[in-house]
Amino acid sequence: MRPLLFHVDLDAFYASVEEVDNPELKNKPVIVGGLGARSVVSSCSYEARRYGVHSAMPISQARRKCPHAIFLPVRMNRYLEVSEQVMAILESYSPVFQQISIDEAYLDLSGTERLYGPELKLAQKIKNRIRVETRLSISIGIAANKYLAKLASEYGKPDGLFKVAPGEEITFLDKLKLNDLWGVGEKTHSRLLELNITSVERLRRFPQDILCSMLGKACGLYLYRAVRGFDPGIFLPESETRSRSLSSEITFESDKKNPESIKMSILEISDQIMYRLIRGGWKANTVFLKLRYFDFTTVSAQKTLKHWITSSDELYQIALELLKQKWDGSTPIRLIGAGTANLVKEETVSQGELFEDQYLKKRKVEEAVTRIRKRNAGVKLTKASLLNKKRRS
Repeated sequence: MRPLLFHVDLDAFYASVEEVDNPELKNKPVIVGGLGARSVVSSCSYEARRYGVHSAMPISQARRKCPHAIFLPVRMNRYLEVSEQVMAILESYSPVFQQISIDEAYLDLSGTERLYGPELKLAQKIKNRIRVETRLSISIGIAANKYLAKLASEYGKPDGLFKVAPGEEITFLDKLKLNDLWGVGEKTHSRLLELNITSVERLRRFPQDILCSMLGKACGLYLYRAVRGFDPGIFLPESETRSRSLSSEITFESDKKNPESIKMSILEISDQIMYRLIRGGWKANTVFLKLRYFDFTTVSAQKTLKHWITSSDELYQIALELLKQKWDGSTPIRLIGAGTANLVKEETVSQGELFEDQYLKKRKVEEAVTRIRKRNAGVKLTKASLLNKKRRS
């Protein structure tokens, strides 16, 4: 059975949701993010990107590049609702489903050709269904592994559909620029140019030991595998890393080392994970954190509690504890992820097992908010810390 992976990515997700909710924004430069002077761009429409605006850019810089843009605050609760709708559609096509973040997921469709027919036809069917049911566009990349599938979805954006056929992996990779390789940030790209490595094809000429000596072991091994079409291990299946879990990751467009920016990313992830736990009727007692530094070194840590996690605030505080264990506060970070593990269904947990602490009241508030949002689609309820807290780049 040949492997068949779909990488699905929602196009300019936050900005696109705003356009769906307010059609007057269509075809206009829309920038979503914090509105303070030190805030950053969370998402922007493709019209805004034409002016050089991109996610994680300081809002002040985005205003200089595109002063006529429409600036909107983050409505995380609304994006979570839409994300849940999209992910439910995707999961209906494959039992092997992995949600990576609020707007990104993998489907393993290996061996489903008899059920669904040709993969390109199936991908177009999924795209059409999501457009009809949510009015959003997605990009799908198809390949034999997760890394190539992710590159393929990026290659076709926006509203893209691209397949890396078996035997054409190297041809596809050689079409890309060095900084199109997922995981190659500014520092790595600059280092490659210093070494007169200016293309994917040229990078492939170097043996593994030479790359490791020039770039460090983690980075060298990662790139050696990536430019040959192998998956360097960007996303391991959850079953290989821990028991049933819910997680989310953020890959920064440029390496981050500002503590406030890192903490805000963890806060957003915590809110997403808690929302999914409550909506799914899950409880968990383990929090884990994953960091990938600028040099591709990847570390993780986890903490198991004697009680069930009660709120996103508690999850956030534990994740910050784990961050202190694994980050020196200055090493640039390329990727950050967090989640919960050891999940059990809520109906299997007796009420007496709940730990009565400072977070329990917050859990009850979050459950009430979730019920309100479920009954009233599109209701505008957003955590104040996500709406107003200043974010530094």
